[in-house]
Amino acid sequence: LMAAIEPRLKQDADHVFFELTRSICPECRRPIDAKVLLRAGKVYMSKRCPEHGQFEALVYADAEAYVRNAKFNKPGTIPLAFTTEVRNGCPHDCGLCPDHQQHVCLGIIEVNSACNMDCPLCFADAGPGFNLTLEEVEEILDHLVATEGSPEVVQFSGGEPSIHPQIIPMLRAAKERGIRHVMLNTNGKRIARDDRFLSQLAEVRPSIYFQFDGFEEATYERLRGEPGILPEKLRALDRLAEIGCGVILVPAIERGVNEHEVGAIVRFGLEHPAVRGINFQPAFHAGRHGSHEALERMTIPDVVAAIETQTSGIFVASDFVPVPCCFPTCNSVTYAYVDGDQVLPLTRVLDVETHLDYIANRAVPDLGEDIRRALEGLWSSSAVPGGDKAAGDFALSCAACDLGAMDLGEIGRRMFMVMLQDFMDPWTFNQKNLMKCCKEFLLPGGLQVPFCSYNSVGYREQAKEQLVARERDRRRARREGREWMPRPITFHFDR
Repeated sequence: LMAAIEPRLKQDADHVFFELTRSICPECRRPIDAKVLLRAGKVYMSKRCPEHGQFEALVYADAEAYVRNAKFNKPGTIPLAFTTEVRNGCPHDCGLCPDHQQHVCLGIIEVNSACNMDCPLCFADAGPGFNLTLEEVEEILDHLVATEGSPEVVQFSGGEPSIHPQIIPMLRAAKERGIRHVMLNTNGKRIARDDRFLSQLAEVRPSIYFQFDGFEEATYERLRGEPGILPEKLRALDRLAEIGCGVILVPAIERGVNEHEVGAIVRFGLEHPAVRGINFQPAFHAGRHGSHEALERMTIPDVVAAIETQTSGIFVASDFVPVPCCFPTCNSVTYAYVDGDQVLPLTRVLDVETHLDYIANRAVPDLGEDIRRALEGLWSSSAVPGGDKAAGDFALSCAACDLGAMDLGEIGRRMFMVMLQDFMDPWTFNQKNLMKCCKEFLLPGGLQVPFCSYNSVGYREQAKEQLVARERDRRRARREGREWMPRPITFHFDR
C-alpha cells in the first residue's frame, strides 16, 4: 500500500516575500496589512480586505533596484513644530504628527477647486467649489514659516490657480516671507492668452510647473480631453521664455497612451529656452481617473528605460539616482550640463551614488562634506533647477564641467534636470513610504497633509467639503453684513 502512494514534493513560491507593511483597501480605504513581493524581476503589492477581497498591483518594475535603493534613505529632518497629535495612528493623524519622519520640502497650496479644463486624468477632480482668500493663504504661509523656519518651496496649485483673482498677490505674499522658490502649477492657458497676466508674472517671477504630456493629439484627447491644445501650450512656453521665467515640464505618463513620447519631450526640453527641467510622473490613479490595470501601470524604471531608448543614450539608467529625502523608490533625478548640442550628465563626471549612500559612506569620512551637501541640495524634492541655490550646488558638484567664470545665472541656464516622481495611489499605498513623505498639502488652520495620504486615504474629499462650506458661509456673512468666523478643518475616519 505504501509503495503505491506517490511521494508529494513541496514547491517553492513564485516570489520572494520582501516585507510586510500597512496599506489601504482601494475600495473602502480601511487600513489593511500588505505584502511586498519580488516576482519575475519586479515588485508587487498584495493585500486583502476582509470586505472587498484580494488586490495586487505593480509597485516597481525593477526588483534589484528597489532593494538596492535602500542605501539612499537619508535620515529625516524634524520640523520645528508639529501641528497634530498621535491619536489614531498613521495614516489618520495628518498632520504633520510627531510620528512623521520628514519635514516639508515642498508645500502645496490649492488656492481654488475650479479649473478651465476638464481632464479625465485629474486626481484633484477639479470643479467649482471654493476659492481661498488672500488672508487664508497668508495664514498658511505664516504657519509654514513657523514650522520650517526658512521654507524652501511653495507651489500654488488648484484647480487651475492662474484663474484665481488673487493669485498674483498670493505669489507676492510667499515671496515677501523669504520662501526661496515660489512655483505656479498651471496648464498654461491664461499665460498663452492674457498679456496683463504675463506682465505680472514677469514682475513676480515665479518658477512655472507646466502641464505638458507630449505632442500627439491622441495624447491630449486621452489625458486632457482637448486634442488640439498643443499650439496653445507652445505659445505659452514661448511667452514665458520672452519674460525669462524658468519652466519645469510636468508630463503625466500613462501606459498605452504616451510612454512612446518621453524621448521627444526630453529633446524638446533641452532645446527650449524657457525649460530648465522635466518632472515625469507615472499616471496617478485616483480622483477622476477611470479604470486601469493595476498590474500594468507605469513605474519609474519603465519611464527611465524609455528615456534611455528614445534619447539614444543622452540619458541612461545609471544617470538617475534616487532622491534621499523621501523614500528612495518614490523619486529619482539626474542633472546635466548643457552647452549647445553637448549634454553632460553630472553622474558621468562624479560618483553621485557613493556620496549619497547613507549606509556605506558613514565609514568613509574623506568623501568631501561640501560636495555631499551640494548633492543633497540637488537630490532633493526642494531643488528647483535654474535658481541660484541649485546653480551653486551644481557648480560645486560639477568641477569637471567647463564653467569658467560663469555667474550663477548663466550656470542655472545651462543646468538641466530630469526627475521622475511616482505618487502612491490606493492600489500601491505603502504606509512606510508615507511616513517619510516631504511633499505636503497646506491647509487653512495649519494642517499639513502628505501628498499620497491626501489623495488616497480620504483627506481630499473631507477637506473639499469643508472648504466649500467655508466659502458658502463667508459669502452669507458678507451679504448679511456680519463678521465671518471660519470653522476649523477637521478629519474623521472610521477604523
